[in-house]
Amino acid sequence: MTSVTPPRPVLDPAAFTALRLEERQDRLLARLDRPAVKNAIDQTMVDELHAVCAHLERTPKILVLAGTPADPQRGTKGVFASGADISQLRERRRDDALAGINSSAFERIASLPMPVIAALDGHALGGGAELAYAADFRLGTPQLRMGNPETGLGIIAAAGAMWRLAELVGEPTAKEILLAGRILTGEDCLRIGLITELVEPAELLPAADALADRIAAQDPLAVRLSKQVFHAPREAHPMIDTLAQGMLFDSDAKFDRMQAFLDRKQAR
Repeated sequence: MTSVTPPRPVLDPAAFTALRLEERQDRLLARLDRPAVKNAIDQTMVDELHAVCAHLERTPKILVLAGTPADPQRGTKGVFASGADISQLRERRRDDALAGINSSAFERIASLPMPVIAALDGHALGGGAELAYAADFRLGTPQLRMGNPETGLGIIAAAGAMWRLAELVGEPTAKEILLAGRILTGEDCLRIGLITELVEPAELLPAADALADRIAAQDPLAVRLSKQVFHAPREAHPMIDTLAQGMLFDSDAKFDRMQAFLDRKQAR
């Protein structure tokens, strides 16, 4: 009797209002979609990001995060996210801060099984920048403006920037961004390694897809374990590396891929 693999669950795009979703077999594109307020991150968007994470935790796929593209006909500029929704942020008090509303969502995104790619155009400020910092890869455009102006609003960048940014760009530059409000251009981001590729806006999503294609061509389990081992604390190494390798050495994909490599080599 032949077993039938059940179809993998997919998200219903109609159930989302702050995100626009496009799902494929190996990836999910989630566009921040509140263009009237420059994609300011509100509670609805946070809730929908949690829903996306819950889906990708059950059905691991590459996540591509993007914003609203530029529309030359209407004369509108592209934007990733201008930050947290200030109208909501202003009303929050101590208990709201202690709940870690944005930081919990961004940490969940950073911990997803498969890699996360942030495609950045226009403003990626405050919470928008912190969302991008949580990604594994960041691509940008010359129009990108990234930074954390929170101290100018009487608060700190508490959704990951205080520790992720130093890991990404080093302490001196991180302090210039976090303490002095420096806003980086796309060229700045490329120069300091905060983004890995600088492309024109029309090429941003194709570049993200090309990167996703390269990831998808790898063995999914090897990618998942590589991400987990990479982010493990130093004291977990080399034990965690050895354990992960032990799992992979017995996987069917390891034998199939290595045999295919040998076959190609012999055929030359």
